[in-house]
Amino acid sequence: MAVAQRRGRRIMMTPAELDSFLTEQRTCRVATVSADGRPHVSALWFAWDGTSLWLYSLTRSRRWAELRARPHLAVVVDDGEEYGELRGVELSGTVEFVGEAPRTGEPCPELEAPERLFAAKNFGLDAMPHDGRHAWLRLTPDAVASWDFRKMGSPPAP
Repeated sequence: MAVAQRRGRRIMMTPAELDSFLTEQRTCRVATVSADGRPHVSALWFAWDGTSLWLYSLTRSRRWAELRARPHLAVVVDDGEEYGELRGVELSGTVEFVGEAPRTGEPCPELEAPERLFAAKNFGLDAMPHDGRHAWLRLTPDAVASWDFRKMGSPPAP
């Protein structure tokens, strides 16, 4: 169960808003930590299934190596240009590796739904293309924090 948001309740997203936002958005920023404690942030496409964030990562990437060593992850999905339009979500927890790595398309019932979602959302396809270089990560968040500045109304005039 995700940790409840303690601050910013006035601007946090409702569960329905959160679900809609994560379903609509395409790109997230993924934060990992190296062995010497240095943070690493990279952008990835994702799919949201209503419970978990599914990430399709290169298996020969710094991100993948860092997650193999320490599977703790923080992800930010955000949107907006002007201050009063800013909204987003931070999800964090322990990532799980799902399916073969790299993914070649071997049958994996657990991946049927996320691959369908990901292929439709990011490629406009009915089935997931596999390149033998990527594999699946699932983040079922332990903590979720969200914000939607549109709920504050207009910002004060300068």
